[in-house]
Amino acid sequence: MLEHIPEQYRGLTYPFTRGANPAPGEPHKIAEGVYWVRFAMPMSLDHINLWLLEDAGGWTVVDTCLNIPDARDTWEQLFSGFMQGKPVTRVICTHMHPDHVGLAGWITERFDCDLWMPREEFLMCRAMKADTGREAPEVAIRFYRAAGYDDTQLDRYRQKFGNFGRAIAPLPDSFRRLVDRETITIGDRYWQVIIGSGHSPEHATLYCPALKLLISGDQVLPRITPNVSVFPTEPEGDPLNEWLRSSARLREILPDDLLVLPAHEAPFYGLHVRLNQLIEGHKNDLSSLFDYLEQPRRAIDCFPALFHRKPEGDSLGFATGETLAHLNCLLGRRGITRNTDAQGVHWYQQNPATVDND
Repeated sequence: MLEHIPEQYRGLTYPFTRGANPAPGEPHKIAEGVYWVRFAMPMSLDHINLWLLEDAGGWTVVDTCLNIPDARDTWEQLFSGFMQGKPVTRVICTHMHPDHVGLAGWITERFDCDLWMPREEFLMCRAMKADTGREAPEVAIRFYRAAGYDDTQLDRYRQKFGNFGRAIAPLPDSFRRLVDRETITIGDRYWQVIIGSGHSPEHATLYCPALKLLISGDQVLPRITPNVSVFPTEPEGDPLNEWLRSSARLREILPDDLLVLPAHEAPFYGLHVRLNQLIEGHKNDLSSLFDYLEQPRRAIDCFPALFHRKPEGDSLGFATGETLAHLNCLLGRRGITRNTDAQGVHWYQQNPATVDND
């Protein structure tokens, strides 16, 4: 059982300390009928927090981990052990990313129960899984060439294309849609669905007023910033603007005294403080990027304005998407311009009209 040893850090309060690191697969009671289980993952972000909610006749599972043997083994131990052989009555996935939806299809098939997700998350996940085994499309190659990738970086992207679907078990052919502001009953309490956007198309968070809990998924994390990226599927998208609006909306809708249950790191108090930090952080990044574009630059030239370390290897794709999200946001605000050279590469620079108006 985790000890309650509150720790304060950067305006947040962590009731189990900010370094709380439960043993993988070992459930810990957070509130009446709510249990925290951490699953290990073989990557730099080496864990995900999942939530078991006692339900009528069984369990509601919130998020599922990657489709990997170790995660399946952990689930098997939970099914036969802590969960006392009671069935999973439904699987709720906050959003479409593989660490959240990876084993949703496997669990729903095993227990003949429904998958509950927002519509855009379900459909986008199925579309991306369908890319598994395909060659990278030419439109995606042009997208990364426009960002400034060289031939070696483009070849690396081609080799990795389709990896998304390899971490996800086949999804069910139907689902139950989660809708913003609807309430669902789990056990003898109701939970309200609050939808955000930016990190993913329709990210669901779950708010229980009676327990004063928020299952935040990746929409609000305590120590890291949720990735907000532009991808080849929607090159002109403005997910950062969506994310900023969503974060401000969460701050308006939700009370500040909730215990936030994030998908990564430890539970914490200080929801409004953290939302303010995330919003201000992106605003500062936008300002830094605008200043950095006094001279024309490609997307990959802009990394120093946003990141402390040079992105390399697997981090290159995330950094590129995040940089393009900030660039598209500035383009939408008409703060910068974009021109394309003869090689198809985009060059960004401060909009002279904006600078003159300042």
